[in-house]
Amino acid sequence: MSADESLLEREELERLLSVGRSLVSELDLEAVLIGVLDAARQLTGARYAALGVLDAEKTELERFLHVGIDEETRRRIGPLPRGHGILGELITDPRPLRLDRIGDHPRSYGFPAEHPTMTTFVGTPITVRGEVFGNIYLTEKEGGEPFDESDEQLLIVLSEWSAVAINNARTHAEIRRGRADLERLVQGLQATASLSRELGGESDLDRVLELVTKRARALLEARSSYVLLQEGADLVVRGAAGEGGVRSIGRAVGPGSGTAGFIGVEASRRIGPAAAESLQELGIDSSAGLAVPLRSRGQGLGVLLVVEHAGADPSFSADQQLTLESFATSAANAIAAAHAIEDEKAKLAIASSERERGRWARELHDETLQELGALRIMQENAARAGSLAEVREYLASANEQVARTVAGLQGLIAELRPAALDQLGVAAAIDALIERLGSRSDLGFEADIDIGYERGEDEARYTPELESTIYRLVQESLTNAIKHAGATRARVAIEERDETVLVRVEDDGSGFDLSTVRRGFGLTGMRERVELAGGELAIEGREGGGTLIRVRLPVRRPGT
Repeated sequence: MSADESLLEREELERLLSVGRSLVSELDLEAVLIGVLDAARQLTGARYAALGVLDAEKTELERFLHVGIDEETRRRIGPLPRGHGILGELITDPRPLRLDRIGDHPRSYGFPAEHPTMTTFVGTPITVRGEVFGNIYLTEKEGGEPFDESDEQLLIVLSEWSAVAINNARTHAEIRRGRADLERLVQGLQATASLSRELGGESDLDRVLELVTKRARALLEARSSYVLLQEGADLVVRGAAGEGGVRSIGRAVGPGSGTAGFIGVEASRRIGPAAAESLQELGIDSSAGLAVPLRSRGQGLGVLLVVEHAGADPSFSADQQLTLESFATSAANAIAAAHAIEDEKAKLAIASSERERGRWARELHDETLQELGALRIMQENAARAGSLAEVREYLASANEQVARTVAGLQGLIAELRPAALDQLGVAAAIDALIERLGSRSDLGFEADIDIGYERGEDEARYTPELESTIYRLVQESLTNAIKHAGATRARVAIEERDETVLVRVEDDGSGFDLSTVRRGFGLTGMRERVELAGGELAIEGREGGGTLIRVRLPVRRPGT
């Protein structure tokens, strides 16, 4: 110790050591500061004690802790001291100061009204790691006596113990903050890894946005979270999670709005109460928020927004901003991948639609137009007939031709979109398809359809898109068996199991070598339909061994 401990009696030293051990064992800074004040009064018999903590510039007091004055008296005195008068003397000249009468010092200028009488004084600085942390002030020794040199030495030694205790507490706080930062970093990495695992192979954009918003909200313990995607010049809410999030879906802000002015796609922003009022444009009632850009491969996709931290302070820290920025990188890549898959699906759908149009154009040309042409010839022959009997004969033939043409058109309409598919479901539509094909060919059919809706286990049918996909796959497979394979038997099996629809179509036709067939037989359209539905297609065709088509499709029902 730097103080002259020879001036201290043995009993005082023992008390000082006991106080020192107690202080240095405390790791909470606030508890250390209060402990210092209590120890100072206990060691010196002072009635009043205070501890002033200096600000960063070391020019005035940032905090002022005190004991000995009740709260009501303190309230009447007014604002806490900032370091003027005698208190300022220790700031400008950080050395121990002891006064028998405070009023005799040239820097003393009295006390505020309602302030208790204070005459005697002793104070000393607290130096931590070579810098003055603050000062201890004591006034009014018991019995009205002035503080003596022993009191001053006790206070000096106590200030050194205090410096050790304050340094320990601050170090402990830094370690705790570092641990908390590390935990947040680990949480961020875990959330990013979890998002990557869950999104592995996920191509549905709505599902991607749902996972991103839920994970972001949990990661930052936010009240709610949102994904705003860039659509033209606007930012549109396309994903939300948490309290009140759903009411913001579909809302947009444009370049002229107040919200777009502070949540852009270029830089992260911590949003305070004033700026948060603009979020009401999006249906978000909040007092604080954090917005980070979603960027993938240099392209701005939108913004990830979280609002109101769940703790006592609703705002978000700089560390939380870094955590969310790291998470947003993975989120943006996942969203970009889902966008790319959706774009590819759209291209496939357009290409498939064009092929469908071409097919039906050929069907109309090869069948319907030829039949109408034959009907016209019959009408012309009837007009040139030389007798009424010939006219009747030609008209009878024309009526038969009309009936065939009508039947053909009905078949084409049924193939385009059978009414049974919309009204009764995929099972009834396939039964009707098999009946219709059976009437027009010599092919024998077997059908085994076992799905949840038909068994009565599910109240909802599949989505129209999935039903159409199943129907078209079966239709194309059976049409190939009739037109190209020369088959005599075909079997259709459709089974729902573990949220998957399994479709099998096999025939005993001539088969084909799949390695030599890349296009034709409707194979391209079948593959595209299966890809658009998120399924898998396998075709086995062997010379002389028939053909087996196997398809796996994920179950989708309206609202899921």
